Amino acid sequence: MTRELIIDANQFEIVIALLEDKRLVELNKDTSGKNFAVGDVYLGKVKKIIPGLNAAFVDVGYEKDSFLHYLDLGTQIQSLNKFIKLAMSGKQTNVSIEEFHLEKDIEKTGRISNVLSINQQILVQVAKEPISSKGPRVSSELSFAGRYIVLVPFSDKISVSQKIKSFEEKSRLKRLAQSIRPKNFGIIVRTVAENKMVADLDADMKDLLGKWNSLVEMLKAAKSPTKIVGEINRTSAILRDLLNSSFNSISLNDQRLYDEIKTYIHTISPDLTDIVKLYKGKVPIFEHFGIERQIKTSFGKNVSFKGGAYLIIEHTEALHVIDVNSGHRTNSENNQEQNALDVNLEAAAEVARQLRLRDMGGIIVIDFIDLHNGLNRRALYEKLKEEMKYDRAKHTILPPSKFGLVQITRQRVRPEMNIETVEKCPVCDGSGEIKASIILSDDIENNIKYLLQQQNEKYLKMCIHPYIYAYLTKGIFSIRFKWFLKFKKWIRIIPMSSYHFLEYHFFNKEDDEIKL
Repeated sequence: MTRELIIDANQFEIVIALLEDKRLVELNKDTSGKNFAVGDVYLGKVKKIIPGLNAAFVDVGYEKDSFLHYLDLGTQIQSLNKFIKLAMSGKQTNVSIEEFHLEKDIEKTGRISNVLSINQQILVQVAKEPISSKGPRVSSELSFAGRYIVLVPFSDKISVSQKIKSFEEKSRLKRLAQSIRPKNFGIIVRTVAENKMVADLDADMKDLLGKWNSLVEMLKAAKSPTKIVGEINRTSAILRDLLNSSFNSISLNDQRLYDEIKTYIHTISPDLTDIVKLYKGKVPIFEHFGIERQIKTSFGKNVSFKGGAYLIIEHTEALHVIDVNSGHRTNSENNQEQNALDVNLEAAAEVARQLRLRDMGGIIVIDFIDLHNGLNRRALYEKLKEEMKYDRAKHTILPPSKFGLVQITRQRVRPEMNIETVEKCPVCDGSGEIKASIILSDDIENNIKYLLQQQNEKYLKMCIHPYIYAYLTKGIFSIRFKWFLKFKKWIRIIPMSSYHFLEYHFFNKEDDEIKL
């Protein structure tokens, strides 16, 4: 599989497109100056405790208070709270977590009112960005992600990614992590650490410890609500999480960002530095790589895929519904069951792509074409699991029900990617109504009269659709000739094939459009 990253940067945002075998599978936007991104750490203040929900609302500076559930406090919340007080008191100039005595873990079945109090300052990390009318969801179980490891303060656990299948490799990585683990820190070894040496993990560890130390320094003078440590930008985070030897190229159109990414990749993976390319073409970068067209055809209610079949995707507040339709696709050599299976298998691949592309989360219900054979339903389920294995978001897939429905839950941490593909009709402006063409010439004449007699225009040029041009200019006594006799001015008329049927515009001698 070939993988490419295409990055379109402008002054307002950075749009990142991930292509697999030339097909668009992920689209991300990194808005400059964006706050409350996943991974950001804030010093917040407890505003309200809700015993019925066993949760608290924490002010982190967003217009809506963030939500903190008891289960998101982390078992070592007492240690974190004690450390915050110590760091903010100013009594000790050098506050070290490695010399810190950890408090007892809280119970999983405890009450939040026994742990937090109103107006208490607390360190939280954004786990889910603000979505719709909801504020961010936060956690007090802090973690700092690097290229190869994740560092977890106030913990002593070491775990290895479940995606690493080899037992020997898991054991080796666990030994390496144990050898470099600082006191009172836990380590999660990431999938990309497979076959890496201890030096790689140790360099990553030092970077993350530097991040933690800067957090401690910031705490000394911080006042809630304020951001203490920000996650790296979305572009770098994607490179950190995805970059491996399967990438063929990274193309972008901004010199400053090119230099930054080149430097960043040299730091995390020097052997891949040469795949970064600066695009200097005159055609927009997304058009050059065919991404703009894929965006327009991949978003929207109806999404077509191979062989004329298509998906209908409906979004509601509670869930997402995807309906699979075979369209006009049939194969006379196969029976109905085989045709249905073929369409469903291809639909499964497109559904998996759509979930990643739109970053759809929550509950997704897919209505596949009915399959009566149990083996075929099993084949569909396995195909969907196979396609979804490339999805980085946590997800759960249930086997097809007796109604032919497949249910998926998918983690949602950011607002869903939505690109408007329905445009207003330029003729009716979305109203569904247009002026009767029979009165078009009267409309034009009234506008000409106003421009010549009220605005005293000395020269007038009109651009119009070729059909209307012919209607106004053909014949000895054409309508244009009648206007000349009436207004004593010759109107220059230019046919424009790009105009819609009833569109027309007036221009002056400098070729500037005259607004009516």
